[in-house]
Amino acid sequence: AAPSKTRWVLMPPKPIALTVSLTLAILQASLVTVAQPAAKVPRIGWLIYGSPPAGASPTLDEAVLQGLRDLGYVEGRNVVIEFRYAEGRSERLPELAGELVRLKVDVIVVIGGDVAAVAKKATGTIAIVMASSDDPVRAGLVTSLGRPGGNITGVSWLVDELAGKRLELLKEAVPGISRVAALWNPDHIDNDFRETQVAAQALGIQLQSLELRGPTGLEAAFQAAARERAEALIVVPSRLTAFLRRRIVDLATRDRLPVASGWREFAE
Repeated sequence: AAPSKTRWVLMPPKPIALTVSLTLAILQASLVTVAQPAAKVPRIGWLIYGSPPAGASPTLDEAVLQGLRDLGYVEGRNVVIEFRYAEGRSERLPELAGELVRLKVDVIVVIGGDVAAVAKKATGTIAIVMASSDDPVRAGLVTSLGRPGGNITGVSWLVDELAGKRLELLKEAVPGISRVAALWNPDHIDNDFRETQVAAQALGIQLQSLELRGPTGLEAAFQAAARERAEALIVVPSRLTAFLRRRIVDLATRDRLPVASGWREFAE
């Protein structure tokens, strides 16, 4: 293929599979504890930043439901799941967490340290199982990795060090770049923008910060990148950027910006 037709896509291992298996193991231990009385059906609260699944492609929801079935828990028969979705609106998370607390669910499952922080604020007694991409100790969610304390447990894939590697790979894929825009959400507590900045300095890359706090700011962020003549785009993983990934890829394609991010869904 001619160079203009060639498309390079680097697809890192998908963290969802590992997250689901580990989360299910922790969740099963929680359910065994709450399911001791014969008549009690455990109730799970499912608190997600994004939208309900749509289409035929595999989703996180389906992966968890299948994992529960594999463990003998069938929704509507011997387990009840209360699904709550913020539809990409972080301001709705406290309200939805409050609903789950009022329903007296046995366990609240969350994806993301930022969502876990909302659940922690809503209850200090209901068990919270989380998956987080950052250090939960640094985020103030647990006391320590070995002894988390409180009512939160879960898994964390500590991948901050990969932020620099992504920038290195981007520079290898697009030789000669010196100006890169970084799209990131400052309100997302477990983000690796700081590590991206450190890597940019080491690689001699001028990094432009594009702060994104909501869906309405996306077009303005790309306009700012164009004004600064950005040659490529780093998308710092967060619930917001994942939620907007299709629009981000469409805008980057329109502006002919190579994109690197930390989650497989962007490449897909």
